[in-house]
Amino acid sequence: MNLRRTLCRTGLVAMAGLGLLASCSQPGANGGKAGGGASAGRPRVALVMKSLANEFFKTMEDGARAHQKANAARYDLTCSGIKDEQDVAQQIAIVEQMIAQRVDVLVIAPADSKALVPVCKKAAEAGIVVVNIDNRFDAAALKDKQLAIPFVGPDNRKGARLGGDCLAAKLAKGDAVAIVEGVPNAFNGVQRRLGFEDAMNAAGLRIVSSQSANWMPDQAEKVVAGMLVQHPDLKALLCANDNMALGAVAALKAANKAGQVLVVGYDNIGAIRELMKEGKVLCTVDQHADRIAVFGIEYGLEILAKKTPPADRETPVDLVTAEGLK
Repeated sequence: MNLRRTLCRTGLVAMAGLGLLASCSQPGANGGKAGGGASAGRPRVALVMKSLANEFFKTMEDGARAHQKANAARYDLTCSGIKDEQDVAQQIAIVEQMIAQRVDVLVIAPADSKALVPVCKKAAEAGIVVVNIDNRFDAAALKDKQLAIPFVGPDNRKGARLGGDCLAAKLAKGDAVAIVEGVPNAFNGVQRRLGFEDAMNAAGLRIVSSQSANWMPDQAEKVVAGMLVQHPDLKALLCANDNMALGAVAALKAANKAGQVLVVGYDNIGAIRELMKEGKVLCTVDQHADRIAVFGIEYGLEILAKKTPPADRETPVDLVTAEGLK
């Protein structure tokens, strides 16, 4: 598999400005200041995501753009993403930029559950409504900053349990499995690992290795290659996102073990759906990327208009199998 070609199909855009991977302004968004300064009095929403090299976030952006287009009279939209999942400093810089531009609502999928809390506190203190999506902020970090930011998104542990249970039904008690984790400081990555562990422990399966590949396909390919050498009896790989599942499939092919080791993903990106149809991936988990940002935007606008006290809102998560794609 050519991972680079696969990722290119996700629609990468040229870097610009502060080195951002993504930057989009919807019709009517003129860069004016918030608090009445947005065009025609419309509130300005900033969507700050992680890496658009990950198809999941490109889908998230497309969903937000489509929603804004259908609601052009209600709000203006600016979208930004970072060059890769670990570029925390750049994401902080983007938020600083949004504060300087005095947007009304900041909807953020933080690259790090702790490191983005201070700059989001700064945004809140500037009068910006902050909504957390995708990757939940660390509760202790929020408490330390005396900050209340609502989380709008799925229960990642529950979603991973769905994928893990699907896998467990295909294996025998005592079989060896491994987990390919996301970024260690990402709450959603931790929750997905825990969900996988819940399912494996309930089924009596052996977790012989659990290592981080930082959400990246190339890193996952290397991690899985090592796992296959260390654990030749490995029966399955549980990957905390589909990008890493792509890397796992590539590693299996290189080791001539394609079809011998089951692969589970998480995110339901297009490339994984194709691999599921080919029998190279067992299942994935859909947290509806095209709707997550929309849920956050809608809630942010509601808080802005109604002064609604912030509270978490859970969004749907569903198992996707090859049978369901037919």
